[in-house]
Amino acid sequence: MKYGFWLPIFGGWLRNVEEENMPPTYEYAKTVIQSAEKWGYDTTLIAELYLNDIKGTDKDSLEAWSTAAALAAVTEKIEIMAAVRPVFHNPAVTAKMAATIDHISKGRFTVNVVSGWWAEEAKQYGGDFTEHDERYERTAEFIEILKGLWSEDTFSYQGKFYQIEQAKLSPKPVQRPHPILYAGGESEKGKQIISSLCDAYVIHGHTVGEAKAKISDMKSRRKEAGREPFKTIGMAAYVICRDTEEEAQEELKRITTVNNLSGYAGFKDFTSKSKLEHQIQLQDYSVSNRGIRPNLVGTPEHIANQIIAFEEAGVNLLLLQCSPQLEELERFSKQVMPKVEELRSTIIENKSRGQEYHV
Repeated sequence: MKYGFWLPIFGGWLRNVEEENMPPTYEYAKTVIQSAEKWGYDTTLIAELYLNDIKGTDKDSLEAWSTAAALAAVTEKIEIMAAVRPVFHNPAVTAKMAATIDHISKGRFTVNVVSGWWAEEAKQYGGDFTEHDERYERTAEFIEILKGLWSEDTFSYQGKFYQIEQAKLSPKPVQRPHPILYAGGESEKGKQIISSLCDAYVIHGHTVGEAKAKISDMKSRRKEAGREPFKTIGMAAYVICRDTEEEAQEELKRITTVNNLSGYAGFKDFTSKSKLEHQIQLQDYSVSNRGIRPNLVGTPEHIANQIIAFEEAGVNLLLLQCSPQLEELERFSKQVMPKVEELRSTIIENKSRGQEYHV
């Protein structure tokens, strides 16, 4: 298992808690990523939303790509994954920006392609927000152009949404054949595009059983598409690590009690404009990205067992959220990461003796 985290660009991840002591500033983000790099984290995901979907649309938030470039220059080994939404971007310019940040980071920059779901935000920021399947058709063209510009000396493209004539991109990205393209989606159209065009697959928070079924399906689709296995399969998860189960459950109750709806501006668009496989309730949405569903809530031992179960289900990257982020990422690195290694060693030892270990 690799460990990543969502960069805190919204001032927190909790829609029901007003102040999380994690300001949406570059200085705080820099402190978090530099500390996490020392603590053994592998990846950070920088979400791209121009409005603050967590704390309310009138609150501060950071822009993803300028933040990614700045952090690439002040880190040494952590992967920096920036989200991009084709409805707001020119693909050729995006390819150029990505190649530049890949050079700044010396080959550590990756891209999470998101087709978009927030109609109101698109109205405010001039995004070309169309019907669901058409947004994914645009995404497919967007990805094909990124790959073409990153790999070919001269690239042309004639599509429904984009036309590129004899374009040249130099320098090419450091990574070969190109930076890793991550994507997630639950609709049939989304799954088709991810399995055929992307390199890595990411999902919102799920139970172990849900994740296993979803991953199995996508692996089959990937094979049918004639592509190599996904490089990475990641999952979002909110973690609450405490000394006792009672303390963890008390914190869970605190953060999921809906007090006001200021942070729920995007809830209707998220549930109506996306084609979701599992219906979500307002309480699920109270923590970003369905983060409480994986049940990484409890003692270090419980969380470690859950992580092993997700490994067996096919997840090999956890994209964590927690609050306050700096303190909780440190706690996770010191209490949970070593416990996972202990459990894994026990499993290997038991298997060598012909014994089973049940998570």
